[in-house]
Amino acid sequence: MSRLSGEPGVPLPRLMVAAPSSGQGKTTVATGLMAALRAAGHEVSGHKVGPDYIDPGYHALATGRPGRNLDPHLVGEERVAPLLLHGADGAEVAVIEGVMGLHDGRLGTGGFASSAHVATLTRTPVVLVMDVAGQSRSVAAAAVGMAAFAPEVRVAGVVLNRAGSARNTAEIERSLERAGLPVLGVVPRDDRLSAPSRHLGLVPVAERDDPARLIARLGERMARHLDLDALLSVARAAPRLDARPWRPGREVTAVGDARPVVAMAGGRAFTFRYAETEELLAAAGCAVVTFDPLTDSALPPGTRGIYLGGGFPEVYAADLAANRALLRDLRAAVLGGVPTVAECAGLLYLSASLDGAELAGVLPTAAAMTERLTLRYAVATAAADSVVTRAGERVTGHEFHRTRTSPAAGAAPAWRIEGEAMGFASATCHASYLHIHWAGHPRLAQRFADAVHAAPPRVTAAPPPAEPPGPGPDGGPMPDPLRHHGDSETGPGLLDFAVNVYDGGRPEWLDRALRRSLARVADYPDPAPARAAIAERHGRGRHDVLPTAGAAEAFTLLARLRAWRRPVVVHPQFTEPHVALEQAGHRVTPVLCAPECGFGLDPARVPEDADLVVIGNPTNPTGVLHPADLVRGLRRAGRLVVVDEAFMDAVPGEAESLVRERLSGVAVIRSLTKHWSIPGVRAGYVVAQPEVIRELAALQPPWSVSTTAVEAMVATCSAAAAAEGRDRARALARWRGDLEEGLRRRGYDVVPSSAPFVLARLGEGTHALLRARGVAVRRADTFPGLGADWVRVAARPADRTRRLFAALDACRPHGPHGPHGAHGPHGDAPSAPSAPKERPA
Repeated sequence: MSRLSGEPGVPLPRLMVAAPSSGQGKTTVATGLMAALRAAGHEVSGHKVGPDYIDPGYHALATGRPGRNLDPHLVGEERVAPLLLHGADGAEVAVIEGVMGLHDGRLGTGGFASSAHVATLTRTPVVLVMDVAGQSRSVAAAAVGMAAFAPEVRVAGVVLNRAGSARNTAEIERSLERAGLPVLGVVPRDDRLSAPSRHLGLVPVAERDDPARLIARLGERMARHLDLDALLSVARAAPRLDARPWRPGREVTAVGDARPVVAMAGGRAFTFRYAETEELLAAAGCAVVTFDPLTDSALPPGTRGIYLGGGFPEVYAADLAANRALLRDLRAAVLGGVPTVAECAGLLYLSASLDGAELAGVLPTAAAMTERLTLRYAVATAAADSVVTRAGERVTGHEFHRTRTSPAAGAAPAWRIEGEAMGFASATCHASYLHIHWAGHPRLAQRFADAVHAAPPRVTAAPPPAEPPGPGPDGGPMPDPLRHHGDSETGPGLLDFAVNVYDGGRPEWLDRALRRSLARVADYPDPAPARAAIAERHGRGRHDVLPTAGAAEAFTLLARLRAWRRPVVVHPQFTEPHVALEQAGHRVTPVLCAPECGFGLDPARVPEDADLVVIGNPTNPTGVLHPADLVRGLRRAGRLVVVDEAFMDAVPGEAESLVRERLSGVAVIRSLTKHWSIPGVRAGYVVAQPEVIRELAALQPPWSVSTTAVEAMVATCSAAAAAEGRDRARALARWRGDLEEGLRRRGYDVVPSSAPFVLARLGEGTHALLRARGVAVRRADTFPGLGADWVRVAARPADRTRRLFAALDACRPHGPHGPHGAHGPHGDAPSAPSAPKERPA
């Protein structure tokens, strides 16, 4: 039984990070503390006082657990401690980030819903974060005043943030010690760690570039400058909580055994929702499946309910409007009676337009940005019966928006707040600006789930076909599966097994080289140093090498090199060369490798009159490493054999590589993108006989290879890179071995791989089921020769692989060796995620 079993007097080590006011550094310190404690081996639970969605997104990334909110206004005082215990179930320590100033709450209420109020309700000791820039002994005076203002709140110590000189810091520390307030950390000023903001505050974690690196840096910094042992002592001294953990299964009940799908908007444009919303719907018998309104062409298969939460649709209005296929499907679903709840961003998404961008057109209103920010706690009264409300009942919620919708004559409002009608309501749709925490009002979740269970099934749009499609229903082209890439499969909050970039970051020497390149960006790039370094690395002459803007440019140049009569692409493999040849006006002859032969190439299948043959080695997505003799044997007079060795760095010893051999009629393409984690730099090269290189260079646009790419090429050809590369190849081999073994043990077909990924036959529908569980794998049906039952899974460290296996097992309702056999499960999505999905940011 868990330590947090629900018995009275539950012990939970915990502390609250608060401050005298906003802007003191609470989020930085709290999030960094969570990351530092987790890195030290502790299971940490992150919580946020107030209704804010954004900070919990950073907490989730720092802790590896859903971020949680504690707000007496939204859920009632009696539920705050139970929700804390629920969110911290299984954790060793809970870190609660405060809101605004320690004693600042809802105006006119004596501090209701303030950090101090929550600290009192949960009997949690407080650590004050104080920005000490420009102060000395006054810091102690302010801290003593904060501590003495409410005797029921225990201030256990102070963290000094943005500290300056050692002499001034010592003066502050002495004054605090005399006041009886221990200093638990001194954090020097570092503006590089500040979080970007926009019109509604911080930018959500789902929209940041490389947020994991930011969190790691915060954790490392806080580990250096905070006294973690002292902070843990504060947390462990917190008294036992005389409360029973909140459980969604006690708040709602399931209707029948079916698990109808609730489509929940996620991705970069829809990052706002509370974790308990999904948990309540799951407990009420629904399968919550996340979809991305920016990229998905249809609602998830089997959708019988729709939940559109909050976010920043105004930032992505043009992109949302451009996804007409999904907007058509959404409009048909909502107007067809699929139960729908839309909060704030969801309201805007269902409107006719947002700042002129045409959206779903379900609601008779248009929306536009305004100068005025609406930010308030609200008590709302239901204006009429709807899919989730009953006329006259009251709820608590909050508003947070800078848009306004136009009045709609004759439309039934959802709420009345301070006498003003708001939103839209009907028997099947409820849309308004009001955000509601359903843990405080579980009857709303129950009614919505009941409506979803009662809704008839509907047919949604199918995923893009594997074969080249014809024209779409509006006469325009359908999406081309050959142009589908793995980077579109992942997203904020998803555990990424879709993108086969090395999961270990970049070495410091490479980061230094990339930064060093910025000093020369005022000059035109010179690829000569890269050409020399690559030639030396592979034992070739400089005239045998052509640096390119990634492998993609190399394929484009080769497609334009000749008026190819019969170009052949060996499939399944990376589709970029196929696309490049078609774009250059060539008709491609595909040669398929059969699964019954382990996807190895039968050379007899290559037509004798082929004058271009493109083959991957090791091949993406199969991971097959073809013998060098087989590839050499493909040479013919007048034929160019192009070998894509983009993943050869991952093969220990680079066995079967042809890059060092001076072979006529052979061109080898390499990429630095995957192995060195620099897809944004676009660094690759071609190695071939000098005459081929000269012809390719003549087609290359001037200065296509950037200064940064040149620096990356030079750095990754160094002795340090050689040693690091070998270590990475060995690590990938271990990770891949663990992945293959675990998949085989579960009865799945696995293709033996030499690449940093594995092609596995998990069964049709498993791709979507895993995504519903918060795990992204690469669909393989967009590779010629593969069907929807195949997926490509990137090799990752053991801890991540275990999370994949847990999600995979959870997708199989009868256990890891259930009745679905080796080709995986079919049917409805699972009821509750085993790993964080797109969590509230």
